[in-house]
Formats: sequence, C-alpha cells, structure tokens
Amino acid sequence: MRFDVITLFPDLFEPFLKQGVTRRAYASGQVDVRLWPLREHAEDNYRRVDDRPYGGGPGMVMLVEPLERALAAVWADRGLAGPVIHFSPTGRVMDQALMREMASGEGAILLCGRYEGIDQRFLDRHVDLELSLGDFVLSGGELPALALLDGVTRLQPGVLHDARSHEQDSFEDGLLDCPHYSRPEVLHTEAGDLPVPAVLLSGHHAQIERWRRERSLELTARRRPDLILAARARGALSAADERFLASLVV
Repeated sequence: MRFDVITLFPDLFEPFLKQGVTRRAYASGQVDVRLWPLREHAEDNYRRVDDRPYGGGPGMVMLVEPLERALAAVWADRGLAGPVIHFSPTGRVMDQALMREMASGEGAILLCGRYEGIDQRFLDRHVDLELSLGDFVLSGGELPALALLDGVTRLQPGVLHDARSHEQDSFEDGLLDCPHYSRPEVLHTEAGDLPVPAVLLSGHHAQIERWRRERSLELTARRRPDLILAARARGALSAADERFLASLVV
C-alpha cells in the first residue's frame, strides 16, 4: 500500500511517521508514504505556488501548473493506479467505513490544499474523491491527510499488538465503544472511592460481554442516537439490545 502526499509542508508529516504504534508499518514499508514538496515543482525564482483569485476577494488560490507538474512526477514514480484525494470541507465526511474500505486498497495520492483553495480546473481534471474531517474549516489538508493515514494504517495486519483491538473500536459495529478500566481496582479520591465495575472482576465472560454491549448501547443512545437508528435499520440490534434500549431514559 502506497500513499503519495503532495503538500507545502512535508515537515508536518515527518514526526508522525516516526511515532506511535503505526511507525512500524511506515518503517517497514508495509504502508509506503512518500512526501512531495509542492514548491519543488514551481519554476519561477520565488517558487510561487499561489496567486490572487480572479474576480477579486481575500486570500490566494493555489496555481494549476505547479500542481500539474507535481502530480505528473508522482504518476511517473508511482507506476500504479490510485485515486487522487483532495481534502476539503465540501467533501464526504471521513468515517470508519471509509477507513475499512481504503485499508483493503492500494493506497492513494493525497492532495493537501492551502490558502483559499486550489484552482477548480485542476480539481475537475484530476480529483477522484474529496474528503472532510467534519463541518469546520482547517488551514490546510495536512491534518485530514494525517488522520486518513493513521486510520488506514492501524487496520493493516500486524500493526496493532492484538489483532482484535480494532474490532472493539467505536464505529466498528456501528456503535460507540464501551468504557474501559485498568488498575488500581479502587481509585481513592477526595470525593470518595471509585471501584472498577464488579462485573469486570467476575471472570464471567458472558456477563462481561453483555455489560460491555449495554454500555455501548447506552453511550450511543445518549450521544449519537442516529447510530442507533442506523443499526436498527440494518438489523444489527438483537431482541436483548432492544429490550435494554427500551429500559433507558435518554
């Protein structure tokens, strides 16, 4: 799997590629990430990659020609197909389904815009998919590109210490994840003692699994009721799930 990143700020990616559990995948080349500094493809003495927008208005627009040269260099080096992804508030909101979809693919070319945006003629000619982190505006596409890389890489075989880890993540089954606890068994605070829920110490696996399922259902019903409706529509809720949900006061 290979990702080529066209960016004005390649230094933002370097620390990310060397930290955390995903670093093994980058170091080994299991997930091959290559950075393409856009200014290297500007031809004037000032290495200009932006200019004023036609029609007036604030800000600057990224120019077509440097992007065309950068993309041509990526294609020449890459030698394999892959979608061109542009990060924009107008794009599809990234979710776990997208991460799973891309985790089984060949990778992509990630286009990180800046300023007021990229000349629309380049986007119309080359972009296959636009993605967004959510309904807010960022300074550029680097942060959503990093989020995509992390979300896809952690799903690759062998990246996580326990292959089952991501199976319990929020959204993997369409619901939010349940709470988790570790040592100490009783946390002593000024407001009183806070014990770990007794069921987690019981050793009764069926009861533990049911407790976790109910906490997941409860959290999802309170914070993301839309996910409950979606799970119900696709038949992902059992009769026991529905009985528990009916008992909640949300």
